[in-house]
Amino acid sequence: MTKFGFYAATVGAFLTACGGGSTNSSDDSFTVQWGPFEVPAGVEDTRCLVKGIATTETIHAHELHNVLGATSHHFIVYRVNDTEERPEPFPCTPFIETLDPTRGAPLMITQKADDRLILPEGVAYTLEPNQMIRLELHYINVQADAQMAEATSTFIPIPEEELEAEADIVFMGTADITIPPMDTATSGPTFIGVPPTLNGVNYFAITGHEHQWGTDVYVETAAGPGLSGTAVYDVPQFLWDEPETVEHDPPFTLPDGGGFNLTCQWDNRSDKTVGFGTSVDDEMCFFWAYYYPSSGPVVCVNDLAGFDLCCPGGALCDLIPPL
Repeated sequence: MTKFGFYAATVGAFLTACGGGSTNSSDDSFTVQWGPFEVPAGVEDTRCLVKGIATTETIHAHELHNVLGATSHHFIVYRVNDTEERPEPFPCTPFIETLDPTRGAPLMITQKADDRLILPEGVAYTLEPNQMIRLELHYINVQADAQMAEATSTFIPIPEEELEAEADIVFMGTADITIPPMDTATSGPTFIGVPPTLNGVNYFAITGHEHQWGTDVYVETAAGPGLSGTAVYDVPQFLWDEPETVEHDPPFTLPDGGGFNLTCQWDNRSDKTVGFGTSVDDEMCFFWAYYYPSSGPVVCVNDLAGFDLCCPGGALCDLIPPL
């Protein structure tokens, strides 16, 4: 495989990785529901739906509250530019909406059964009247019988006069993962540079992401490759299936031209070598961070050759197939 082909395959593998309704409650919050949807025994899949928020006015969501069912692995909530609802769960490609701002943008990624994101004072996500929301659920049923997959996302707004800045998200990681059978392994520290569009932004929350053999995700700021920095994600007793979101108040910034050092650790208790992949039987080494003011969503992947690809805007981003 050529280096060009390897880069494209790496990004493509990453993107294949990792009936609902909308209600308005009495407290002015808005809830969109995924499922319930029956999942047969032993089935792993990712499915999406698209549903509009039932409001005729612009809202500014300052808080998001996601609740997941028992079969869930991860759940992503997107603000999208679709014009029609797709209320029944359909097969979809994970994370693809992060790459093209004309399609939409992720708002929150959840891997906990009950997860709440409260943005800093005056910071929110703006949702237009009847805004279309895409809900992406990666689920796996390890039980002997069929199980019901479901999830909800609730948006809690602030008044327009309180809005000072829009929020957004970055998703970053590495595909350099090789874990021998019945052994431990460490990847990193891997430096992942951020694009100039993120110069000066404020990062206020960060979450690590691994699969079942993951034992630790460690992230620090760095002025450049090979330089140490300040830890911004260092969670004692990291839990891969309930990863902690670390909030930063005040938020932290990166030096212009800087980035993040990412280190992941695993303990492979299987009889097979485990590498990067999309299933829970594969592994990942990623984190996502929420920031403001918005310069758009960004995904940066570092592959086995030490090559950073950031989307949107990267040279290979156009190779990603459409939905």
